[in-house]
Amino acid sequence: MDAFLDALQWPAMAVTLLAAWLVAARSAARRRWGFGVFVASNLLWSAWGLHTQAYALIVLQLGLFLLNLRGVRKNRQADDGAHGGGGDGADRSGTRVPGEATDGRTARARARERGLL
Repeated sequence: MDAFLDALQWPAMAVTLLAAWLVAARSAARRRWGFGVFVASNLLWSAWGLHTQAYALIVLQLGLFLLNLRGVRKNRQADDGAHGGGGDGADRSGTRVPGEATDGRTARARARERGLL
């Protein structure tokens, strides 16, 4: 079991790289998968950290997990803003929402101004 836990850092590293690649994708679906894969990497690194008594690494993984939750929320808000705020994925590009900016800016530009991107 010790050999397995000693070697756990390599799959943890590979899973972390995969998660970073997915989170950087333009596709919202890939970004969602990336956040989930990051959680898996947090768990792998935490298991390895427990085995090696690297407690600072475990605290780091907890902090990164919390940042992942923030990223999931911001990703969801950006997706909702890009789809008219409905959250159900329906295309509302031709529907004007009361109070919505009509100065020609895209939903992406408005989301960027609100700090969501």
